[in-house]
Amino acid sequence: MSDSLSTDVLIVGGGVAGLWLNARLRRLGYSTLLVDKGVLGGGQSVKSQGIIHGGTKYALSGALTGASEAIADMPRRWREALAGNGELDLSGVRLLSDAHYLWSPGTLTGNLTSFFASKAVRSRVGQVKGSELPPALQDSRFKGKVYRLSELVLDVPSLIQRLAELSGPGLLKAERIEPLRENSELTGLVVDGRSIRAQRIVLTAGAGNAELLNALGLAQPAMQKRPLHMVIVKAPTLKPLYAHCLGGGSKPRITVTSHAAEDGEWVWYLGGDLAEAGGVARDEAAQIAAAKKELAELVPWIDLSAAKWATLRIDRAEPAQSALARPDNAFLAEQGRLLVGWPTKLALSPDFADRVEGALVRDGIQPQPLAPLPELPRPAIARPFWEGLV
Repeated sequence: MSDSLSTDVLIVGGGVAGLWLNARLRRLGYSTLLVDKGVLGGGQSVKSQGIIHGGTKYALSGALTGASEAIADMPRRWREALAGNGELDLSGVRLLSDAHYLWSPGTLTGNLTSFFASKAVRSRVGQVKGSELPPALQDSRFKGKVYRLSELVLDVPSLIQRLAELSGPGLLKAERIEPLRENSELTGLVVDGRSIRAQRIVLTAGAGNAELLNALGLAQPAMQKRPLHMVIVKAPTLKPLYAHCLGGGSKPRITVTSHAAEDGEWVWYLGGDLAEAGGVARDEAAQIAAAKKELAELVPWIDLSAAKWATLRIDRAEPAQSALARPDNAFLAEQGRLLVGWPTKLALSPDFADRVEGALVRDGIQPQPLAPLPELPRPAIARPFWEGLV
């Protein structure tokens, strides 16, 4: 496979951020090629809960933070794309829920009451009761309060499938990726022995960026990993629930999304504080025990005696921050023809594409007349995260 190829933008990493960028640049007239060593979406993307949130959960401390302001416009942009009239045509992607909910199991604490009363939050949040409650909370024993957020939850496998369709012939399965240097300048990559030249090379491989940077002999930008220990529960008694359950702290006590298994049962995917540092420190048995205890307290009317349980560890790969803090925005660093980035959240994939597009425009990178791509070996698409676990 020695034939060389040329493209305007060579992208490494086929998660949602890389696929979104690829589709966006193609729509702008650029020739692109996306290379991935694994399956499309097989890293962090398919393990995401699929919440396209507008940052309300980041404001649980009672004030709108940089994170909540940066992400506030994302639900609108995703909704337009899902309707087929946005920056990408994502019509056909399965919407799991048109809203995500905030759920307080008991009486709201004072700072949360003022949080919901604040003007900035009121525009995004509305209380729901009775038949408007999520199905899993429609029980006479439920005594809490529920607020509907103008956010949405996507079926991530169907999103990955659609973004792959929008990639046309521009996807390449790779085993080995090495730098292509000419006159000591990085001009592309050598993929399985085939030279691929590009005006710009974009690394958006999540945790894989560290290995790629190392192969290029670069130490910057540095990467951090913030681990999670998620819980998966499948049972015939589960009903749909898409919600952050509030605790006393600045993070949701538990975040639940629901996913339909092929046998018709619902799978609940549990994150939030349960999956953070305390959960990371627990082994699988202890983490499942902790999740059982939480659900017994929060939804005691749901019989989980026949439930199947599993856990899933995830590393959130991000640009290094002081004290392993959570980055507020998508991140992009540049070095010559090389651009390296992390969206930092699934919802911020459009923001990441904005930054790459801005760099191309600033540097005068225009689409060039290039030969069409030959037929290339394509990466497979990731299967749902729970398959084989429950």
